[in-house]
Amino acid sequence: MPADLTARLFAEIAARRGDLVRLTQDLIRIPTVNPPGRNYLEICEYLAERLGRAGFRVDLVRAEGALGDAPAHPRWNLVARAEGGGAGDCVHFNSHHDVVEAGHGWTRDPFGAEVEGDRIYGRGACDMKGGLAASIIAAEAFIAACPNYRGAIEISATADEESGGFGGVAYLAEQGWFAPERVQHVIIPEPLHKDRICLGHRGVWWAEIETKGRIAHGSMPFLGDCAVRHMGAVLAEMEAALFPLLATKRTEMPVIPDGARQPSLNINAVHGGAAEQDEDYTGLPTACVPDRCRITIDRRFLIEEDLAEVKREVTALMERVKDVRPSFDYEIRDLFEVQPVMTERDAPVVSTTAAAIKRVLGRQANYVVSPGTYDQKHIDRIGRLKNCIAYGPGILDLAHQPDEWVGIQDMEDSAKVMALVLTELLTP
Repeated sequence: MPADLTARLFAEIAARRGDLVRLTQDLIRIPTVNPPGRNYLEICEYLAERLGRAGFRVDLVRAEGALGDAPAHPRWNLVARAEGGGAGDCVHFNSHHDVVEAGHGWTRDPFGAEVEGDRIYGRGACDMKGGLAASIIAAEAFIAACPNYRGAIEISATADEESGGFGGVAYLAEQGWFAPERVQHVIIPEPLHKDRICLGHRGVWWAEIETKGRIAHGSMPFLGDCAVRHMGAVLAEMEAALFPLLATKRTEMPVIPDGARQPSLNINAVHGGAAEQDEDYTGLPTACVPDRCRITIDRRFLIEEDLAEVKREVTALMERVKDVRPSFDYEIRDLFEVQPVMTERDAPVVSTTAAAIKRVLGRQANYVVSPGTYDQKHIDRIGRLKNCIAYGPGILDLAHQPDEWVGIQDMEDSAKVMALVLTELLTP
C-alpha cells in the first residue's frame, strides 16, 4: 500500500477524533436496554440520519414475527450501504445496538457518557457502541481518502445480540442480507482489544431440567414426594461425575481466557416449590411438599465435542440418579443451542486484518476465540458466510460491568485498522 495513501487515511481519521468521541457519546446516551428492547427505533433513526448525510443508502428493517418482536418493543435494525465506482467486493461492519441493564455499583451515570482522560464511560461504551462508532469513522475516512474505491461498504446496527440475536442478525440473515453473493467480508467490532482477531466462539446448549414429585401437606411429607430433594440428588451427581468429566477435556481452539479452553456448565437458575410472592405480600408461605423443581443449565462446548454426546452425558446422569431413587421422574427440555464456529486463519478478512494490525500497532495480531457466542453464529450458519471475524476496540472483561468504559485511543487505532482493511480489499 502506498505510504502517501496510508498517511492520508490516518490524517482523515485523526481529524475525526472529536467526532468519534461525540458519536460514541450520542450512542451511549440512547439507552437501548435489552430486555425489554428500549429505544431501538430511536438509535436506528439517529444512525440513518448520520449515514444518510455521508452518502449511504439506508434501510430500516423491523424483524416482524421474530423472537422478542412485539408492538411495545419492535425489533428495529439498520443496514446502510455505500456503493463504490465499480464492481468489487462488499465489506460489512456489523454491530449490535442493544445493551444489557446497567445494574448496580456504578460511580457515574450509566448513560451519561462522561469523558475522563482517555476513557468514555457508560453502559455499552465497550460492548459495543465504541466499536460501532469506530467502524463508522473508518468508513467515512476511507471514502474521503479513496473516493474512487470499488465494491461496497455496509454498516449495520442490529438488535438483540445480548439475548441471542434472533430479532437482529438472525432475522437479517434469513432475509438474505448476509448472502455470500451480496456480502463477501464481515467484521463484527466486538470488544476483543485492538490487537486481537477473534476467529469464532465455543458452542452453547441451554436446557431446562425438571424433577417431578407429588404435592402433600408439609406436616406429613411422607405422603408426598419432594421434587427439590430429587433435584438435590441431580446436583450432587453433577458435582461427583459431570464436573470432573468436563475438567478432563481441553480444546485446541485459542479460547480466552485460558479457563474457557475447557467445556463448562453453569447452573443458571433454580426454581422449586411455590412461586415467590409479590414484594408487598406480608404473609407466610403455605405448607406444601414441592411437586416440581426446575434448573436451567448453560453448557458451553468445544469444537471437538459433538452436541449429541453433550446431551447424552446429561441424560446418562439423570438415568444414574433414577436407578437409585425409585420414585424419581424427570424431563429435559431444550431451550437454545449453537454450534461452535471458527474462521480459518488464511481467510481473506483474517489475513487482511492481521496485516493492518501490524501496520498500525507495530506488532503481530493475536488470534483468539470467544468463550461466549456472538452474532457470527448467525452469519456463519444462516447466512452461509464463513469469511467473518470479530475485531474491535475495548476490553472484553469490562463488558456488562459497572463503570464500563472504552478507550478513545483504542477506538482511533481500531478505526485505522478497519480503514486499512477497506483500502486493501476495495482499492485496485
